Amino acid sequence: MTLVSFVVPAYRVQGYLRECLDSILAQPVADIEVIGIDDCSPDGSGDILAEYAERDERVTAVRLERNVGLGPARNVGLDRATGEYLWFVDGDDWLTADCLVEVAARLRETRPDVLLVDHVRAHWDDTVTRSAMAEVFPVPPGPATFRLIERPETVKLLHTAWNRLVRRQFLTDVGLRFAPGWYEDVSFSYPVLLAADRIGVLDQVCLNYRQRRAGAITRTRGERHFDVFEQWHRVFRELDRFGAEQLRPAIFERMMWHYLVVLGNGDRIGPELRPTFFARVAIEHARFRPLDGHRVPSGVEGLKHRLVAAGQWRTFSALRAASRAGEAAPRLGVRRARDAALRQYQRAERRRPVEDNLAVYAAYWYRGYACNPAAIYEAARRLAPQVRGVWIVRRDRVHTLPEGVEYVVAGTPAYHRTLARARWLINNVNFPDSVRKRPGTVHVQTHHGTPVKVMGLDQQRYPLGAGGMDFAGLLRRVDRWDYSVTSNSFSTQMWERAYPAGYTTLEVGYPRNDRLVTATAEEVLRLRAEFDAGLGEQVVLYAPTHREHLPRYRPPFDPERFLDALGPAGLLLMRSHYFQDRNRQRPPAAARGRVLDVSAHPRVEDLYLAADVLVTDYSSAMFDYAVLDRPIVLYAPDWDAYRLTRGVYLDIVAEPPGPVARTFTELLDVFRSGALRAPDAERARARFRERFCALEDGRAAERVVRRVFLGENPA
Repeated sequence: MTLVSFVVPAYRVQGYLRECLDSILAQPVADIEVIGIDDCSPDGSGDILAEYAERDERVTAVRLERNVGLGPARNVGLDRATGEYLWFVDGDDWLTADCLVEVAARLRETRPDVLLVDHVRAHWDDTVTRSAMAEVFPVPPGPATFRLIERPETVKLLHTAWNRLVRRQFLTDVGLRFAPGWYEDVSFSYPVLLAADRIGVLDQVCLNYRQRRAGAITRTRGERHFDVFEQWHRVFRELDRFGAEQLRPAIFERMMWHYLVVLGNGDRIGPELRPTFFARVAIEHARFRPLDGHRVPSGVEGLKHRLVAAGQWRTFSALRAASRAGEAAPRLGVRRARDAALRQYQRAERRRPVEDNLAVYAAYWYRGYACNPAAIYEAARRLAPQVRGVWIVRRDRVHTLPEGVEYVVAGTPAYHRTLARARWLINNVNFPDSVRKRPGTVHVQTHHGTPVKVMGLDQQRYPLGAGGMDFAGLLRRVDRWDYSVTSNSFSTQMWERAYPAGYTTLEVGYPRNDRLVTATAEEVLRLRAEFDAGLGEQVVLYAPTHREHLPRYRPPFDPERFLDALGPAGLLLMRSHYFQDRNRQRPPAAARGRVLDVSAHPRVEDLYLAADVLVTDYSSAMFDYAVLDRPIVLYAPDWDAYRLTRGVYLDIVAEPPGPVARTFTELLDVFRSGALRAPDAERARARFRERFCALEDGRAAERVVRRVFLGENPA
């Protein structure tokens, strides 16, 4: 028999689900199964489950026809499970490495009905906080099992489904399942403890409980939080069914603790609902209070209990307000200091009305006219001519702007005025911290590539690549986004976890790639002629990425030897990353004429169209160039070090768009041997294009313009 069945419900967790599944499947225990439940998720979660099921026989993917909620979705997995034990793991959490070794050993040794395991809260800012395990059990219980009446303090452990493994036959025998609604863990976790004859505790951290910055139920305000009352009603019904009256005081105390936690959380219960919620808590207190009395906490918590018992909402509310005011005082001082530092002119301009027809565009920290913003600008001139587009550019880059493009120079009064009054702000990076989100304005983050390396908050795990990043500042900037433009579902998933916020994703393809789809043969010939490339020449574009953690690093590359491998009809275009403008790799004198440094070329799309082959490492260039369906060679001489120090989302060596070379000699062999256009290379590129380029049909910019400027929602 399978020892452990993992039940993984998935709803809007596409940014985290791969990490969850990988953490389970990588455990060094063979007798497991994973049942993934797609709860009719509107994102890519279902596709991810299907992908894993296709390549790993231990995974079963179930797709529900309608959204049923977390509890019923878990029941679907429970009904399909074959394992001796069930572990309900949420799709945005993940297991610790090798934890299942100790878990399996304890299960086989003691055969508990329930095994409780420890966890940590993994916060979005990469900090970790421990659970209450050490406080509840100062001396670890060891392998001995017990009944709840023997250790009633056990109820103080967090009431979740994922911090306990439950014997499947035990659940069937006592008839326990998950209830619908929010807080469904409550009416499952406590009855499981009440009914169990053999409870075990493993004092080992086995799960990372992700504290999401956005998208979590615990950070969603609304009336659905009133579901908590019915869930606790179910707990007391089960207490009566199991004849556990002796445990009523412990369960009552835990209920009151939970109600006050929910009431005190401003992210859940808004000001308009607090009096009503308080009144319900007072009713519950009177309804379920043990006749023989119960323990009242000391200090402020005890005062809260007494105020609830007396129904004194006004006094309770005043106590809460006084506590919050004391906590907010230091933050208020910091905010005032920051506000005082804002420039007077900027403040004055923000008091003036927003200009309803003004759109501001920027790219690459004001480097000029480029990338997705440029493509959107051009589409807007055609489809929304009533919108006035103004570009922000550095003074030293003004000369690169196309003729007729209106602009302001960064840092000037006109710059501050334009930023303060524009209705639309479009950028492929973030605007500076001084830019404030005004009511009625729309910020569009277009990004500038499909990510191979980790980005945003995920960089906290790889400090060598983070380079002193201000993650709190990053999140303040992300909170300004109204739209995030992505080119494929993979990018959508990764941005969701790297930049958690309340924006709307426009998964429409990359506007800058429209040109690659629509370019004519005549345009390609013209571009090749600009580089003196004839019809018979093989033009290779070499475009390595930047190593933030190794700023002086250059991949081993000898242009002269590479030209020898290309033959006499070869032309090499070399393009450094834009972060390396002042430290480019110059072509050798002996190869001039056949090696061109194109780092300063204003539009990389020109280079893509002119090139017959792309050689790159971990650059997002490969995803854009793949739109052209031309050969791509992955040259990855430092892959092992790069993935460990910089961090990656994708094993690009295992899923490449073409041949892979790990050394410069192997790179030369790819061109000499014909592997460049071999059937294996063609198949690899086809798989890559299917996954990452399916949306690139030449109309991405139009879709953005119609949604953002015209308010349409085109299919």
